[in-house]
Amino acid sequence: MKTLSAFGPDFPFAYDSWISHPAGLGSLPEASLGAEVAVIGAGAAGIIAAYELMKLGLKPVIYESAQFGGRLRSQVFEGSDGVVAELGGMRFPVSSRAFYHYLDLMGCETAPFPNPLTDAAGSTVIDLEGETHFARSLDDLPQIYREIAQAYTKALEDQSDFKALQEAVRQRDTAAIKALWDPLVAQWDERTFYDFVTHSEAFRALDFRHREMFGQVGFGTGGWDSDFPNSMLEILRVNLLELDDHQRYVVGGVEQLLHRLWRATPECAHWPEGTSLSSLNGGATRSRVTALSRAGKDILLRDQWGNETLYAAVLSTCQTHLLTTAIEVEESLFDQKLWMALDRTRYMQAAKTFVMVDRPFWNDTDATGRPVMSMTLTDRHTRGTYFFDNGPDKPAVICLSYSWMTDALKVLPLPAEKRVDLALKALAKIYPDVDIASHIRGAPICVSWEADENFLGAFKGALPGHYRYNHRIYGHFMQEHMPEAQRGLFLAGDGVSWTPAWVEGAVQTALNAVWGIMTHMGGQTLVTNLGPGDLYPQLGPAKLPDAP
Repeated sequence: MKTLSAFGPDFPFAYDSWISHPAGLGSLPEASLGAEVAVIGAGAAGIIAAYELMKLGLKPVIYESAQFGGRLRSQVFEGSDGVVAELGGMRFPVSSRAFYHYLDLMGCETAPFPNPLTDAAGSTVIDLEGETHFARSLDDLPQIYREIAQAYTKALEDQSDFKALQEAVRQRDTAAIKALWDPLVAQWDERTFYDFVTHSEAFRALDFRHREMFGQVGFGTGGWDSDFPNSMLEILRVNLLELDDHQRYVVGGVEQLLHRLWRATPECAHWPEGTSLSSLNGGATRSRVTALSRAGKDILLRDQWGNETLYAAVLSTCQTHLLTTAIEVEESLFDQKLWMALDRTRYMQAAKTFVMVDRPFWNDTDATGRPVMSMTLTDRHTRGTYFFDNGPDKPAVICLSYSWMTDALKVLPLPAEKRVDLALKALAKIYPDVDIASHIRGAPICVSWEADENFLGAFKGALPGHYRYNHRIYGHFMQEHMPEAQRGLFLAGDGVSWTPAWVEGAVQTALNAVWGIMTHMGGQTLVTNLGPGDLYPQLGPAKLPDAP
């Protein structure tokens, strides 16, 4: 059986095949070799795009407003020997084949992520309404949990022809994918995830308690009630592409991938052997971008210190709301319909609270032979608690709480120590005999992405009716038919993609932008390795009418 990958479904293009083809991504005319292009943001999209643009023979000049890595942020606990808290992306599904291409290329080691009811977690505790269950697999839980799992599987099949669609994705059958997926776009764009659940025959046969527990515990990695208001298309993609299954983490922290790409010296057109992004940028990124404007055929970029530089092309990978708040962007650079889409992009909140502990004490056993603590899903304040074991005699990490939306907003104004205190009190009700605090070492590490001026939210969560907005933003790299005044400024990032919150979306949109910048600079792909823009006219996303 073929391995499932994040192939489509909106735009079924084989990014992993394109970037691994021995012929390369394409070529540039001699006049464009060595030309400077600006990349705003040193996150996954920015660094990966810059890496590929460098290989093509361009000089990517990278601007970063605050911290290298973006939302691939691996923060080291003070006083430790490289013990990290993954504040952003921390679990990466193996279906993310384009992302794994770069992990493998840079020699990054991965291991199974300790999600609920997985072998990597070892055991799971589910605590709802004061009732606690210990489990190593779904079969260990009460029958109601199996009824919920079966109901959701049936709802997917009944309302989306799920098995056939997933098989088409697995086989990379573009015709079958388009035939099955495109009609679902029109059917489900304006309907919520909750609507999908409650109007399915499978869940209608059950009571409210089943739906409530599904929201609390969900499928795959945990509760999904925070996503109930989202467009069902957003959730279907997650299920279809197994983004919530078979996940791994990067040993030592995922941020190291971007640092390795920054220092890597691949074979490049135009540039001499030993060239890296670091060397092209003088060993450091440039400062925050504050303004973008048109200057003839070029784009004038101004940074926070007033330095102004002309670029033939600019790639923006920051959260789209920053283009209307932090960066003064000349209005004519985008069509008004695109401005509407950028402004209406809706970002979700997320908060994490981490502590470092002396050792993986949760592996100690109690009188019953069970571990004293397990990966925990609960309706309490913490929602999701995860354990990261670095070895029996080494400091370990607990993600005390990972929460979204309303649950994340509850702690938004609170300092780190108060967040830890609330989490410990919640967990004490589940594990009354475990003194977690006695094991904590050093200072906690917390994040609320919505409070960060460089993000204003964790990741996009499209609402019903937002498909058209996403389509406009995603397809913006196709600039051939745009007015000349709107060409040259490109967009990338997971929020530009169809799969927000997943780094694969950042990678794929970065590669779209690479194709767009390459062709904007007069380059082209080879007929033996066509790029995303070459196939976009025939395989691009379904277009919904803007008006009745």
